[in-house]
Amino acid sequence: TPSHSFFHLTFSKFISIFSPIQNMSSSSSLQLQASSSKSNHHDHHHQQQQPLSRYESQKRRDWNTFGQYLKSQNPPVPLSNCSFNHVLDFLRYLDQFGKTKVHLNGCIFFGQPTPPAPCACPLKQAWGSLDALIGRLRAAYEENGGSPQTNPFAGGAVRVFLREVKDSQQKARGIPYKKKKKKKKSYQVKGSTSSTAQTQQSAYVNQQDS
Repeated sequence: TPSHSFFHLTFSKFISIFSPIQNMSSSSSLQLQASSSKSNHHDHHHQQQQPLSRYESQKRRDWNTFGQYLKSQNPPVPLSNCSFNHVLDFLRYLDQFGKTKVHLNGCIFFGQPTPPAPCACPLKQAWGSLDALIGRLRAAYEENGGSPQTNPFAGGAVRVFLREVKDSQQKARGIPYKKKKKKKKSYQVKGSTSSTAQTQQSAYVNQQDS
């Protein structure tokens, strides 16, 4: 019928107009989703790529160096079998890369902090560098799954070794190590002064009350 044909024609036009709009809407939605996904991926990637601090970077390098040292042994030493002896051998091994002049006992410049001429005494790692290195490796060991109870960098033998290196280098280089003294006397004076002031204040209050 004419009315039916008119309705069918009108509906067909509506569909032809609505379909591109629907396609545009779907396309825009997909573009927004893709843009959002790309943005989230970029943010996540940016968070992962944040630069490490100087301490963290050095700690990672030290840990990798120690791991390579264990692998270079004959036979290679697994990290699970590492002991304080391997740590001590590693510290001695590093002496060949040292830059600190440590005078031998028979050197004429032994005990002089600023020798006037060069000598044939060896260069070694400074005690401060070794002490800081052990601190970083001790932390890295536990951060990589090691137990604090079995940490080879925290053993008493390592502490004794570092203390001996410090003492010998102090004597050889003539650089004394001075401990900071606690100011106990000044603290006691402050405490006694405060107590005296409180006593005087209490006496004044009692006089006012009487």
